[in-house]
Amino acid sequence: MRRTVALLLVTWGTTRLVLLLYVLKVFVFPGADVTTDVSVIYQGWYEVLRHGTFPLDDVTWQYPPAAAVAILAPALLPFLDYPTAFFVLACLADLVVLCLLGYAGLRPGRTLRGAWVWVLGVPLLGPTVYSRYDLMVTALAVAALLAGARHPRLMGALAGLGAMVKVWPALLLVGAVRRRAWVSAAVTAAAVGALFAVSMPGAFAFLTFQRDRGTEVESLGGLVFHIARHFGWHGEVLLNYGSIEFLGPHVQAVSTAALLLTALAFGWVLLWRLSAIRFRSHTLADAAFTAVLMFTVTSRVISPQYMVWLVGLAAVCLCFRASRMTPPAVLLLLATFVTVLEFPVGFSHVVVSDWYGITLLVLRNGLLLAATVTAARRLWRSTVTETPVAPFPSQATRSKETRVSS
Repeated sequence: MRRTVALLLVTWGTTRLVLLLYVLKVFVFPGADVTTDVSVIYQGWYEVLRHGTFPLDDVTWQYPPAAAVAILAPALLPFLDYPTAFFVLACLADLVVLCLLGYAGLRPGRTLRGAWVWVLGVPLLGPTVYSRYDLMVTALAVAALLAGARHPRLMGALAGLGAMVKVWPALLLVGAVRRRAWVSAAVTAAAVGALFAVSMPGAFAFLTFQRDRGTEVESLGGLVFHIARHFGWHGEVLLNYGSIEFLGPHVQAVSTAALLLTALAFGWVLLWRLSAIRFRSHTLADAAFTAVLMFTVTSRVISPQYMVWLVGLAAVCLCFRASRMTPPAVLLLLATFVTVLEFPVGFSHVVVSDWYGITLLVLRNGLLLAATVTAARRLWRSTVTETPVAPFPSQATRSKETRVSS
């Protein structure tokens, strides 16, 4: 076991050193420069936020109010410039997740498979993973799920806080069976939201900006227009609301269809929750992983950094020996590897919709879709339809039954 832990730490340290060297531009990663989100966009928001207001005139600000904490966090390291401080904090959040997964994996009934999923899955995204604040949100989500069974109030508080940083951690609650978790999440989210609403103007302006987004080029719906461009569709591909989106005929219809698919996905989650009759220690994580997969696949936007959410949730699932989520986790890791080939390495091919770019998107989104269907099927079977296997009777039990029958 000590050798396994040592190998885990060495692998983490080596891969993360390489990531840091890329984001600090000691090495140059192929494709577009992904660090500009930090040095230009995040640093611009930082200058506005530190004066006590949200960036009301910037439509690229599409995050709940507590996201301001992540953007302002580099101020904790005043001896570093903003981008370097952000990358260091991202690396620290990465280390926190590893420690949480490692500690959980060493407990009875657990395994270090989850820690290995994290160690190997995160670097598959390349420098993008340290150039977005999603890693910090994922750390909150991992902590919430690992606290879930034994500390429902803490789990709810972390999920509620996470939801006020980037919404999706609210989905962690779909498998929570104790009311205390839901109440704690609601109270925390309401308190955080109220605090920002009264202290900083524009705390909820992000809702309007999110509503007006279109179909992003990397999304499942975007494949419709990638292919349509080869058959006479005359729309445009432009930077819109902070991402590269399709604009033109029928885009609104595809965006509406994506929203309907998301509604259907939530309908399935609700049906599962009403139908489930067996909740085990790993069900909370399995349900959260499945729900976030559904949200991601049906979204109008599938940004590369979304994959780190899923890697973190898959890692928590695989901390449990009894989890049924190994196959979808493997599919997710494959999709993560294809993601870095698509962005940033091959993003120019995606933007022009050539067949290489389309092939990468079909492969990545197909793997995500397969992971989603597999996870949903396994969650349903393990909690709704599968008949539990009766334990094999012990010798003492058989002897007792024999005496009774005699």
